[in-house]
Amino acid sequence: MPTQTKTIARSTASAHFEKRIAQLNDRSISKYYQAFRDVDWEAHPIEPGDPRFELPPQHPLGGSEWYQQLSPQLRALIGLDFVVSRMKTGVVFENVLQRGLLELALDLHDGDPSFRYAYHEVIEEAQHSLMFQEFINRSGRPTGQLRAGYQRMTRFVVSLGRRFPELFMLFVLGGEEPIDYEQRQALEQRKARHPLLIQIMQIHITEEARHLCFARSWLAQRVPGLSPLRHAALRVATPFLLRFMARKMLEPPHSVIERYAIPAHVVTACYRDNPAHHEAVRTSLSGVMALCQQLGLIGPLTRHLWRWAL
Repeated sequence: MPTQTKTIARSTASAHFEKRIAQLNDRSISKYYQAFRDVDWEAHPIEPGDPRFELPPQHPLGGSEWYQQLSPQLRALIGLDFVVSRMKTGVVFENVLQRGLLELALDLHDGDPSFRYAYHEVIEEAQHSLMFQEFINRSGRPTGQLRAGYQRMTRFVVSLGRRFPELFMLFVLGGEEPIDYEQRQALEQRKARHPLLIQIMQIHITEEARHLCFARSWLAQRVPGLSPLRHAALRVATPFLLRFMARKMLEPPHSVIERYAIPAHVVTACYRDNPAHHEAVRTSLSGVMALCQQLGLIGPLTRHLWRWAL
């Protein structure tokens, strides 16, 4: 492609990106939520035995014979603990996301429209964390502590916001897209779910749509300009990253497995050897995989890594 044509293409892409970010900035001030203003906490108390917390039959564990043979009260309690554990994972993930975005914003040039949106997203993610933690507190259920290894890993991921922001943004998509998929699936059975949970998911999905749009647009703008070495690093690292994040977001936490002594063969059958679950994981990551294909991150030399990962 001639140099002049490349310059015009980059200029057009930059203008399109700035327009998209301006739209996202406008939406962040016209449609936003606050954890203690827009959630009706007092109207919907959380009861551990509430059958609306039971895992549905289409859930990997909820459809298992082991789970179905439990008493209704125990099924509801396990379902509530799944929700609480997911929310605790969300608090940790969004803490890392906020800190990484602040690292990224610190290196942006004056006038970069991404700066303002990064701060909008930090504010929104902080409100999500407040929602999740308030639900956890009101449930009265225990959550597992973040292990030392994961604490070190979170600090490394935060540093990527400054050192390798493109990889950081792929981490963001690897965490946000599976949860967005799972929550959208849950809303299809909203009449059978606890109304407080529905309120939280609806708010989260609405604002996460903007966050996903920003991450995808930002990557589409930045990745084509990477050096060959950094581009190669993304091609190799991304399938490992997405595999790890999808398992972290969609599989049962160790604390719940240990608390209820869920047999290893049940976990294996429900998750590791379950084609339906594997297909759900791939579907949950279909958006980021399509983006990776567009950005040249999936190719002949790395396709086997993607097959292994997903």
